[in-house]
Amino acid sequence: MRQLPALIADFLSGKRIAVAGVSRGPYSAANSVYGKLRNSGYEVFPVNPNASEVAGAKCYPDLASIPGELDGLVIATHPDVAEQVVRQAVARNVRRIWFHRSFGQGSVSAAATQECARAGISCIAGGCPLMYCEPVDFAHRCMCAWLRWRGKVPR
Repeated sequence: MRQLPALIADFLSGKRIAVAGVSRGPYSAANSVYGKLRNSGYEVFPVNPNASEVAGAKCYPDLASIPGELDGLVIATHPDVAEQVVRQAVARNVRRIWFHRSFGQGSVSAAATQECARAGISCIAGGCPLMYCEPVDFAHRCMCAWLRWRGKVPR
């Protein structure tokens, strides 16, 4: 297994992770992240206010409705929604957030990352767990290398 950057290793050390932005359709970045984390042994909670079920699992309308503690949150929403999701995370005392982004802005917004900083939340603003949860497919290995070279993911 390869050495992970400290922020990523810390995020992936949690066991209960919510994924905001899952879709009722199967082809979204959030759904891929949800599936990869679930298949990697994490207890994962899909979040979408407009869906009651995703991939055969109960979907939660917001972070407040998820029972128990959460170790982390992946935000794979439109960036305009990210700050609102961060506020939900602050209310739930979630201490780790990963904003999904491959190319372009992704889910990252300045307001959302500033909210994380104000609340003392560890945040990763770029990349996604598919680049780090083994086994990593060839496309995500290449994307990780390219994003690392561009300074868009933690080293």
